[in-house]
Amino acid sequence: MSFYEVIEQYKDFDFDKYWENVTDYDVLRSLEKDKLDHNDVLNLLSPTAEKHLEAMAQKAHRISIQNFGRALTLYTPMYIANYCENHCVYCGYNCHSGIKRKKLSMKEIDKECQAIAEQGFKHILILTGESENMSSVEYIGEAVNLSTKYFPSIGIEVYPMSVEGYKHLVENGAEGLTVYQETYNEEMYKKVHIKGPKANYKWRLDAPERGAKAGMRTLTLGALLGLYKWRTDAFFTILHGEYLKDHYPYIELSYSAPRIRPFKGCFEGLMEVTDTNMVQAMLVMRLFDPHAGLNVSTRENLETRKHIIPFGVTKLSAGVSTDVGGHSQNEHDTAQFEPNHDCEVPEVTAMLKEIGYQHVFKDWERFDYTDRSQK
Repeated sequence: MSFYEVIEQYKDFDFDKYWENVTDYDVLRSLEKDKLDHNDVLNLLSPTAEKHLEAMAQKAHRISIQNFGRALTLYTPMYIANYCENHCVYCGYNCHSGIKRKKLSMKEIDKECQAIAEQGFKHILILTGESENMSSVEYIGEAVNLSTKYFPSIGIEVYPMSVEGYKHLVENGAEGLTVYQETYNEEMYKKVHIKGPKANYKWRLDAPERGAKAGMRTLTLGALLGLYKWRTDAFFTILHGEYLKDHYPYIELSYSAPRIRPFKGCFEGLMEVTDTNMVQAMLVMRLFDPHAGLNVSTRENLETRKHIIPFGVTKLSAGVSTDVGGHSQNEHDTAQFEPNHDCEVPEVTAMLKEIGYQHVFKDWERFDYTDRSQK
């Protein structure tokens, strides 16, 4: 079975009509439940539920404090290449965007790792553009293996791979996989992914499951809010997480609700996603799965992140550069998008302290049971 079969169950479902008929009673009844079903998710994502965001936020906060306390894990992305074979009309990496292309050598990656480690980070996310020709599985695996000298937790956000490809990365030290479906609406997906390997909707959709089969410890899911109707994409993101945890109960699941960051020449058919919309999506993610992680990146400014952290955020990026080698080099013409500039580590940690939270650089350690020196 694939998650595509779950999506197919809603092929003829009229989401807009359902949401038009949701009442205050439906929302409050769903909010009172400890375990939500799919109808509850729909109720809490409805326009009617916007009137009850305060009650939803209070419950989400209580759940989060109970399960995670007031500590957040800080991580940072490390871009090692930006070559891409896809024509995605909303992305600055697309093969027609005209940005400078670059790929780090292992020596440059080592220098980048050192620069990141000096800031205190123990969790990193390695990113490339989607070009297996220029960023092979072997190249990414070598980069992961090199990074293990500096970081106990290494995630990847690259092109979708086969189970064997993901296994190779796990064997070299990767333990986390992030795959954003971008949009779960297949028709819109085809419209914004014009050509390239990424145009294969089902191959991307099943990538997190292949990662789970390969032994990835953590999976992070999300849709890029703004490409399609955010309520529908949030609904399927939540169901996708449920599907993966049902089939692979050993994984650690995280949700994310990134909003698209436009660039010059970007797709003009973007749909507005307000702060309130994003908050509502994240609240429902937390209420549906009290134990899932919630990740917020520097697509959002510091003030926005400050206000949504108490709703259940567990992972936060800081010290971000989206340029290839941006932590150790001074070039600034290879970026995928421009992050907010208020994301430096001192600013983020000061903000967390201000609202009564603390940052954690390290919350997991890889353990080799064959190495007696670690006992």
